[in-house]
Amino acid sequence: MKKICMLLLLVLIPFSTINALELAPNASSTITLEPTTGKIIYERNSHERRHPASMTKIMTMLLVMESIESGNLSFDDTVRVSANASSMGGSQILLETGEEMSVYDLFKGMAVASGNDAAVALAEKVAGSEEEFVKKMNEKAKELGLTDTNFKNCHGLDDANHYSSAYDMAMIAKELVKHEKVFEFTKIYEDYLRKGTDRSFWLVNTNKLVRFYKGVDGLKTGYTSEAGYCVTATALIDGMRIITVVMGEPDSKTRNSDVTSGFDYVYSQYSINEVINTDTVLTKSKVSKGVLDYVDIVAKDKVVDLYKKSDGVVDLTYDINLNLIKAPVKSGDIVGYLTLSDGRKVDLTVKEDVKKSNIFLHFYKYLKKVIN
Repeated sequence: MKKICMLLLLVLIPFSTINALELAPNASSTITLEPTTGKIIYERNSHERRHPASMTKIMTMLLVMESIESGNLSFDDTVRVSANASSMGGSQILLETGEEMSVYDLFKGMAVASGNDAAVALAEKVAGSEEEFVKKMNEKAKELGLTDTNFKNCHGLDDANHYSSAYDMAMIAKELVKHEKVFEFTKIYEDYLRKGTDRSFWLVNTNKLVRFYKGVDGLKTGYTSEAGYCVTATALIDGMRIITVVMGEPDSKTRNSDVTSGFDYVYSQYSINEVINTDTVLTKSKVSKGVLDYVDIVAKDKVVDLYKKSDGVVDLTYDINLNLIKAPVKSGDIVGYLTLSDGRKVDLTVKEDVKKSNIFLHFYKYLKKVIN
């Protein structure tokens, strides 16, 4: 009789419930994705608005990296610390008003030790004031299409109108990991600032996963009483990068356990397949007024696809759309795009630079055609 009851119970319970995947079960909200394809592996309450705490600094890091790569700022630049920056509470690297520190060391202090004072000092250096920097943060959020984010500061201390979501944090992280220099900082477990002075400061990464889980190289933890324990974590294993965000965890131990269990699952069940390499010639195109009549067309970035190992590799097809190419044109210039069968669009460029032709070369080409 007991066996019959158990069989009936199994019939009544939906198959999907028995086999339901639940990652980070202790988090209030979570998301896991592969950043190159943007494919979401798992999410739960990912658009729920919550306090992001110091995960806010992911956007601060992104804007600083963009400022450096645009040439408006350098890691070698010196920052004079304002009274506003030195007065920040919470996590800090004990900056003093009037102290001078390089952008490099401030970035390290923000990325490793989650220094709120370092974040404000960098924000003021980039935008002139923290208020102006916060405007840039919100403008960037809109540019990325984020609808569940509003920043009121650059460090993450609680504010009633300062919020984000697991999904939005993952999208900001997806943008940040394109700037590979950031991992030089976020993968550090321990280091020092002002080493060799009487104000030497020991940095210990608030993200313990960078030491205890092989492959984890970032990005940022967060905690306040309102936010709970949070982290935007990323790992690179066997050439595949994964980003996971958990928000509202009860404690740091549970937070880390949820993330590592999630990574264990993803890396055992998923893999990536290289669809197109940047050296792969996709087609040739005529060049107007160039020293070359035709040029090879390649993808601007490598194209990969995420697949579940049990399902096997999916064959992707693509259509190519090219603009009229006119010399001069350089490798890296966008000359069109290809559309993959899964809906993604990939920028195309020329494999080599093509200089503009001159009247003598035009005349030579004309004579060659007449002779032939």
